[in-house]
Amino acid sequence: MKNLTYFLSVLFMVSCAEQSLQYPQTRKVDVVDNYFGTEVEDPYRWLENDTSVETAAWVEAQNAVTFGYLEQLPFRSQIKQRLTDLLDYPKYGTPFKEAGKYFFFKNDGLQNQSVLYMTETLEGEPSVLLDPNTLSEDGTVALSSIEISEDGKYLVYSIARSGSDWNEVFVKNIETGEMLPDHIVWVKFSGLSWYDGGFFYSAYDAPEAGSELSKSNEYQKVFYHKLGTPQVEDQLIAEDSTRPKRMFGAGVTDDKRFLTLTMSETTHGNALSVKDLSKAGAEFVPFMESFDYEFNVVDNVGDDLFILTNYQAPKYRLVKININRPQEKDWTEIIPEKENVLQSVSFVAGKIVVDYMKDARSEVEVYAYDGTFEYTIQLPGVGSAGAFSGKKDENLAFYSYTSFNTPGEIYQYDFAKKESSLYFRPEVKFNPDDYQVKQEFYQSKDGTRVPLFIVHKKGIELNGQNPALLYGYGGFNISLTPSFSSTRMVFLENGGVLAVANLRGGGEYGEEWHKAGTKLQKQNVFDDFIAAAEYLIAENYTNSDKLAIMGGSNGGLLVGAVTNQRPDLIKVALPAVGVMDMLRFHQFTIGWAWAGDYGTSADSKEMFDYLYGYSPYHNIRQGGNYPAVLVTTADHDDRVVPAHSFKYIARLQEYNTGKLPVLIRIDTKAGHGSGKPTAKVIDEYTDVWSFVFYHLGIKM
Repeated sequence: MKNLTYFLSVLFMVSCAEQSLQYPQTRKVDVVDNYFGTEVEDPYRWLENDTSVETAAWVEAQNAVTFGYLEQLPFRSQIKQRLTDLLDYPKYGTPFKEAGKYFFFKNDGLQNQSVLYMTETLEGEPSVLLDPNTLSEDGTVALSSIEISEDGKYLVYSIARSGSDWNEVFVKNIETGEMLPDHIVWVKFSGLSWYDGGFFYSAYDAPEAGSELSKSNEYQKVFYHKLGTPQVEDQLIAEDSTRPKRMFGAGVTDDKRFLTLTMSETTHGNALSVKDLSKAGAEFVPFMESFDYEFNVVDNVGDDLFILTNYQAPKYRLVKININRPQEKDWTEIIPEKENVLQSVSFVAGKIVVDYMKDARSEVEVYAYDGTFEYTIQLPGVGSAGAFSGKKDENLAFYSYTSFNTPGEIYQYDFAKKESSLYFRPEVKFNPDDYQVKQEFYQSKDGTRVPLFIVHKKGIELNGQNPALLYGYGGFNISLTPSFSSTRMVFLENGGVLAVANLRGGGEYGEEWHKAGTKLQKQNVFDDFIAAAEYLIAENYTNSDKLAIMGGSNGGLLVGAVTNQRPDLIKVALPAVGVMDMLRFHQFTIGWAWAGDYGTSADSKEMFDYLYGYSPYHNIRQGGNYPAVLVTTADHDDRVVPAHSFKYIARLQEYNTGKLPVLIRIDTKAGHGSGKPTAKVIDEYTDVWSFVFYHLGIKM
């Protein structure tokens, strides 16, 4: 009775809060753009100025309303405590070997950032090599990438502050623990590749003060840094002073013989040139000059470089190119395109280990160097295998395995014995056997067959009354394969049904599947997602009053567009760090690179009309009755600038006439999501699940 009284009192309190919810008044300005003769108003353009005092005041006012609402929701403290318990278990990364030593990442449980360890042997006592938790008091400094020198003497690493894409590079002496004076800044979208007492990296010119998180990123360059020298003396390796929107990346093969240079203009497809570092005065040799295909070096054996590509193979193939005969007529096809998507290749123990994707789940096969199939490696179940970590001349390797109810396990594989053995299994605070993972297929609007992963507690009744969360992405050739998230478990263990849809635009079935969800085909992605929601309802998993939808980044665009198109279908919408203004996205930071998937409003009238027709910000209906919406973004997101979410929620609050709340949660000292400290993850999902639980009627 006490519990019932408590719930009813809180329900009354929240209901009253909803009825009196007052959103901040957002000033409107007279801004009109003309696109091919069509005038488009943009009254909230001033919110694009992320450094203005007025925008800061608006953010503060929005957060005051949002957190004032969220703090009244029932079960909030229980949700936070359960999230804390669920995340509090040791997590290991896959070990890798360099210079005769083993390295791995480990998180004791609630550490904000995982720690890099080193050990002489697998049985030895590991020592801390780098603890990112010591780099900031609040855990908001995260490691971005690392590289060990070939002699095992140095660690070069990059860090990101507060979730920004901007990186800084440092060097540590592994033997003495001494930090070297080397410090590289304005690094972005870059790996680190060690060579001959220094390393290659990609960077931009320093942006103007105040524009660091919003200005368009242009004129990327590749440099070589020699240890002990200042950054201003770094050697310029590659640039294009005539094409500002061209990106460059450099890498060195494991044997340090070849320098590879990739050039790209969007997020998908690249040109490739290779330089033989063993020959003085050697020039870069072009292997692929088109930007239309993926063309990536996996490894080399002597003069032969092995390339994973979708050139003339939408589901990818492996080809071999000799540095002395790089012409296409001299290429050798090692593993041809097959029915399933070839998603990764590793060279281990004198073999080629290939990870295929079949209906968005892993199947691993082993081949000889000449492409002869040898055998299949049996995985623990229907899930995702991480790339094999091992050396070409050693028989032992490691790989990770995960699924929706299986936290990251690590297996050791013996190529001599052809068998896997469990190396690490986390001890979690729930029973994975209590949950069922299955894959079903449904038809989209145009009849396309789309896969859908569904996860729930065993034995639930399919009576149409279960709370459900539908998650999707659908873009940039990214595949949603089975993965584990502790944050989802609090929803699943309280009767929730999780559904993950493999929408067009992703890479689940190769390049044709990807292209079917891009540019003038983007509506296919939204139709696929809507059809997934309708399938869950038709199959009695849930109903429209019990259904939430979630997605981040391109998935935030997905949620925004679908919420506009079918507000009747869902009860809760959770667009995170979304691309909401499809007419101006290309004018900020790296947004121009997304044109390969989206097109831009400047391309043509046809492209403008299409983007204008689904852009979430521009298609909110005046007087619309919208579901409960909780937008999430962050002040340091320089991937999808928060102005997208600011403008979207301002218009939604103005136009929505429904009784359900439409709110925005704006995090501070956080970015697009990468490297977010554990404490912030718990806080964010406490708010998200409190919002979902209340509006879907879930009780703890």
